[in-house]
Amino acid sequence: MRKIINSTGEIFIQLEYTLEKDFEKVIIDNAETIFGKDGIYFDLKKLIGKPKKGAAIPDGYYLDLTFHNAPRLYLVEVELARHDVYGHIGEQILRFGISTETDKYKIKRILLSAINHDETKQKKLDEYFSDSKYNNVNELLDKVVFDNKPSAIIIIDTATEELYNVLGQLTMSAEVIEVQSFACGDKKLHLFTPFREDILTDLPPNEDADELDTIVVPARKEGFEEEFLHNNRWFEIRISSTMIDKIKYIAAYQVAPVSGITYIASVERIEKYKDTNKYIVYFKEGSLKKIQKVGLGRKKGQAPQASRYTSYGRIEKAVTLDDLWNN
Repeated sequence: MRKIINSTGEIFIQLEYTLEKDFEKVIIDNAETIFGKDGIYFDLKKLIGKPKKGAAIPDGYYLDLTFHNAPRLYLVEVELARHDVYGHIGEQILRFGISTETDKYKIKRILLSAINHDETKQKKLDEYFSDSKYNNVNELLDKVVFDNKPSAIIIIDTATEELYNVLGQLTMSAEVIEVQSFACGDKKLHLFTPFREDILTDLPPNEDADELDTIVVPARKEGFEEEFLHNNRWFEIRISSTMIDKIKYIAAYQVAPVSGITYIASVERIEKYKDTNKYIVYFKEGSLKKIQKVGLGRKKGQAPQASRYTSYGRIEKAVTLDDLWNN
């Protein structure tokens, strides 16, 4: 059992939820903090789809407005890790995928009704429309429900490799958010990784999220020479589902002793990697090129430990990693 000790010596012990509704209340009460301010969370539980043909009742919806020109809709499933990954969680995401194909009009009606009865949601959307190519709610919902296939978000107290492997078998893309709670008497703490942190953390204040088009991956010498340079590919990468259609380039950060971004290539396609929830990126033939090394700067913690996002234009101008990222 994990524990947290604060600066005054109080020990917080991890809570093990027995009722899913108690865990879900934590998510609802902290929705904007968990999902971020650049979106709208809908606490809605309504049946979608056709009975006996893949119907489902999502725990909620999240309308991601991070990208002004590429909004996205997510069906949210709140789960406890003790539930059966195969027979319960996997089946529910499968039902989500079926329902989003068979009941698009109902999904739009549900969301539209919620927006029309909530001034806070309307205000946030008005702010979004001022900087996006969408003029009204109908255009936006048509985009995320009909034109783009919705994705799923699973919020769970413990994310296991088994869960990721199950998600890798499904056609509906899914993001996982791990949330854990700790208690000391009546006091509670919640540990979580914010949704889209991998994107927003990498975003300098003067750059729009829509400009992100490049994924930077850390690479060791052996795998780098064999796969990146000779086979024109890189695999087993965790990539945010929102970024799949936005990534146009892949850059390699060679770890120590090189310690710098040295090569970049245009992306031909991105596919699921084997039976996992990770991806393999294939390069366009002849596009791989060596660039002037973008090495370490003065800021600590800039060297990528996992994939990070930036823009091709920013890499072209960068001298060190300090010029790419904001932390």
